[in-house]
Amino acid sequence: MAGRLRQPTGRYAGKSAEERQAERRRRFLDAGLELFGDSPGYRATTVAALSEAAGLSTRQFYEEFRTLEEVLATLHLQVNDWAEEAALAALADAADLPLAQRAAAVFRAYAANVTGDPRRIRITFIEIVGVSPQLERQRLARRARWVDFICAEAAAAAERGEAEPRDHRIAATAFIGSVNGLLHDWTAGWVDATLDRLVDELVRMLLGILHPVALHPGETAGR
Repeated sequence: MAGRLRQPTGRYAGKSAEERQAERRRRFLDAGLELFGDSPGYRATTVAALSEAAGLSTRQFYEEFRTLEEVLATLHLQVNDWAEEAALAALADAADLPLAQRAAAVFRAYAANVTGDPRRIRITFIEIVGVSPQLERQRLARRARWVDFICAEAAAAAERGEAEPRDHRIAATAFIGSVNGLLHDWTAGWVDATLDRLVDELVRMLLGILHPVALHPGETAGR
């Protein structure tokens, strides 16, 4: 009987249809990370080139994604998720440290995760910018999420008596903008400095935003 073809649902080579689909999707994303994050970049990549790099067909591409922009959007969210996981893990590990050391540990973990792979930096700070209104909304939404993260930690520190109790949202927004701008310019080769120096400067800015409260000898935070 004639009708629409369906994807096979049984097991093949020891893998279910769902597992094979997940593997194809991962291969397209790995290829996107390489081509968008290195050479030739998102704007110069075609569906055919991405499919070839993934070792798959263009037909298989359109079974997983509608457009190359969807691949870029997925990678942008993934890179941010990895960085957020690194920051949260560092925050948990540094929970008992003073505010200044805690903030430095969290930001250094974030920076190490994002900059540890140059392809992640390029996707997060260069390739994503100005692609479309939809991706701009996504980019700004993720930036707002980082602002919320800083504000939440600043509020928690203020409750413990470690930081000045105030609305940190404007300062946190300015800080995230500085992070994005500085790492963008550094990646583009416009800032002549080591990554360690950039991180040191950004940590100083973050601590300036938080205004840690100086405790008197023998005094503990929250008392």
